[in-house]
Amino acid sequence: MLRGKKLLKNTEWSILIVCVILTIIGLIALFSATQSADYEEFRKQVQWVLISIPFLILVSVIDYNIIIRFSTLAYIILIGLLIGVLFTEPINGASSWFKFGESITFQPSEIGKVITILFLAFLINKMQIRGRKEINKIWKLITVLLAAMIPIFLIIKEPDYGTAIAYIIAIIFMLFVSGIDKKYIFFVLIVTAVAIPIVYNNLPEHALKRIQVFLNPGLDERGAGYNIIQSKLAIGAGEAFGMGLFKGNQTQLGFLHPKTTDFIFSVIGEELGFIATGSITILYIILVTKAVYVAKTAKDNIGSYIAIGIAGIFFFHMTENIGMTIGLLPITGVPLPFVSYGGSSMITNFICIGLLLNISSRRQKAIFAQ
Repeated sequence: MLRGKKLLKNTEWSILIVCVILTIIGLIALFSATQSADYEEFRKQVQWVLISIPFLILVSVIDYNIIIRFSTLAYIILIGLLIGVLFTEPINGASSWFKFGESITFQPSEIGKVITILFLAFLINKMQIRGRKEINKIWKLITVLLAAMIPIFLIIKEPDYGTAIAYIIAIIFMLFVSGIDKKYIFFVLIVTAVAIPIVYNNLPEHALKRIQVFLNPGLDERGAGYNIIQSKLAIGAGEAFGMGLFKGNQTQLGFLHPKTTDFIFSVIGEELGFIATGSITILYIILVTKAVYVAKTAKDNIGSYIAIGIAGIFFFHMTENIGMTIGLLPITGVPLPFVSYGGSSMITNFICIGLLLNISSRRQKAIFAQ
């Protein structure tokens, strides 16, 4: 009983509160955005939220050191799923989903974020059995990077560049906290600088088009530049307090697409205004900050690595989705956590919250500055 009370006292409940608020905002936005479609996606999203809650509870109460024991098996299964999904029928140009029946889809790369973070946390910790600096031994670092690159490579093959970048950001966060030597960081920066022009010149046509339109939306106003132009018009029209639910011109007249996933932030901006979008941004900043704090105060290295990896996922999704809707970043199709429509992403996000609650409840002292 005393241990249970201590776990509850240590738990970072503000993370759960932010999660609940963002989910409610998302449901309100979806309710308005789907009125012309008989609220179909809104009803499905409510179902996904209800399905996700048991996952959150289960993951938050089982000691994460027990969960981590199954990470290797889960990683192997994930690789099999990521290979298998490449042979499915493409949806919107990407082979990213397994389809069951007429309306149920499963995106393995979404749940794969959590699995990869758990497996890498386990692997990095195993590599550091003789000390944190052990990660800087070249063969150990290469082993970790290879384990990270396999799912990333398969996701790029789908192709789903946005999700692949989310994996990369999470891994960068984890390696930075693991005590990696600065020389490797400088090396990666140099390689990245050299690789950018090479990768740019070898991008597939649709990806290249997105970057060109990002730099100049007017380049193809009725084609590739259409969505971002409509998104900026919607957010601008909302001004401070919005046009009101069910009253957004771009949202309700069908100019904003896809309004329930990629551009749900634009729906909120148009109908609820800058006050709402600004508040959402603050909530995400709180969520990421709290996740970093949980990583900093975790009782062990594994907990720290898991929490900081999750912080990286949330940070990227927040930055990319909001950035692309206001024209500051290229459009990648990255959903806004807890707000955008999607079952796989909702379950994954709730699992992430459950892990953060789990780690925070068992924390003792800061460790990743050692």
